[in-house]
Order: sequence, then structure tokens, then C-alpha cells
Amino acid sequence: MGIQVEFNPDLALRNYSEFRKGARKKEECVPLKLEVGKIYDFLKKGQRNYWLFGELPLLETKGNQELSLPLASIVIKEAKHILIEGEIYTVGKYEVREIFRDKSAHFNGFAKV
Repeated sequence: MGIQVEFNPDLALRNYSEFRKGARKKEECVPLKLEVGKIYDFLKKGQRNYWLFGELPLLETKGNQELSLPLASIVIKEAKHILIEGEIYTVGKYEVREIFRDKSAHFNGFAKV
């Protein structure tokens, strides 16, 4: 038996409507209003590792690897693993550095363009 760990090059959260429906916690969703410089909490199921030494994209996911283009450039300020009712989760904080309002990719792997 091994330790299952996922390495994520981005932070992919659900649409806020999932919180409104009661299907997800608030921290699992992209905030309704993103603000540059503001720090937000996040929650992801599973043991995940994030790059902490620079900016990475904030995406919206519908699940099953269905990801949006980057919504914002963020910096993960904190990430740790916890148990909630016997399931492992990654919790943390991210700071919004820039908000994207166009259809450009803005990132090439870890490199911000």
C-alpha cells in the first residue's frame, strides 16, 4: 500500500453555484468576486502538493479534468493536509495577484506569459 499524492500545477475550484446548491463547501468554490491582493481559503479533497515559489493559475473545474482557462494568477500562501471524517483533504490560502478578463491562456506550464 502506498501513499497517494497528487501534484497540481494549478488550483482548480468549482463554480460558486455548487456552494449555493449545498453540493460543495464555500472554500471548494471560486469566490463570487475575486479581488487583487485579497487572500482566500481553499479546500480540495485528496493529498495535494502545490508549487509555492511563484504564481500559478486559478481555474474553474466541472470535475473529470474539465477545466476553464485561467481566471486569475494566484500565489499559494499556505497548504496543509488534514483529515475530515476519515477523508484526507488539502486546505490552504491563496492570494490573487491578477484577474484575467480575456480568453488568453496567460500561462505556459508554470511560466506566466
